[in-house]
Amino acid sequence: MAKKDDGSRVRDALRIDADLPDPGATPVGPGKKAKARAGLDSAGERLSSLQEALYAEGAGGGRRSVLLVLQGMDTSGKGGTVSHVLGLVNPMGVRYAAFKKPTAAEQRHHYLWRIRKQLPAPGQIGVFDRSHYEDILVPRVSGLLTAAERRRRYAELTAFEEELAEAGTTVVKVFLHISPEEQLKRLKARLVTPEKRWKYNPGDLDARSHWPAYQDAYADIFKRTSTAGAPWYAVPADHKWYRNWAVAELLIETLAELKPRFPEPDYDVDAELVKLKGVGVSS
Repeated sequence: MAKKDDGSRVRDALRIDADLPDPGATPVGPGKKAKARAGLDSAGERLSSLQEALYAEGAGGGRRSVLLVLQGMDTSGKGGTVSHVLGLVNPMGVRYAAFKKPTAAEQRHHYLWRIRKQLPAPGQIGVFDRSHYEDILVPRVSGLLTAAERRRRYAELTAFEEELAEAGTTVVKVFLHISPEEQLKRLKARLVTPEKRWKYNPGDLDARSHWPAYQDAYADIFKRTSTAGAPWYAVPADHKWYRNWAVAELLIETLAELKPRFPEPDYDVDAELVKLKGVGVSS
């Protein structure tokens, strides 16, 4: 049997095809915290190098970018993932956006209006902390969308992501899969730790009380909007160290497949080197 191409090893293992992995599992890669942390250090070097090439490509007129979509229940670690994974690269090449409940002004527009305003520019890695999928997820659980309206939005979002792909943006959609038991631990930790209380939102308990409804809603989202060009990945999120490693590797595999290229200079390198020899420093 031929050896599997490591270039898609993590993506293949975490792609959502049927059942989700156990939230506490480590289906691919390191199974221990120490190895995962060491792996993240190594991943940081590779990710930074690939991001620099993508950023340079964009500066040279390239049109490609990457959009990382992070979805998950409260405390699943969307913000932590951004900090630990995107903190490994040059912030100049990152565009971050967090989407909360739409404002009154945003509600006067189509729900994708505010999303389009935050898309990454060529050469950037965009990160959505929650995303356009909130506009199906929350209204569905709240009973504000009919089945027909949901089907229309599934089609709209699929078409939107196809539009992004045609424009040069590769979309990486990640569901941070946390267990209700681990979520309870993290909510309690926010309350008992003064430095973490600012993260606590009493409204999180309302979402928690609708846990089965949210899981059903996510299952439909995965089924209806996972495509060949923009599949969904499930990252077990009970272990923060594994979550961070896995998301970093998903980005690395995606960027490595894109093979971003540094632009060729539009000047004569040898001639510039000769000039440098004769350039002094004025006093």
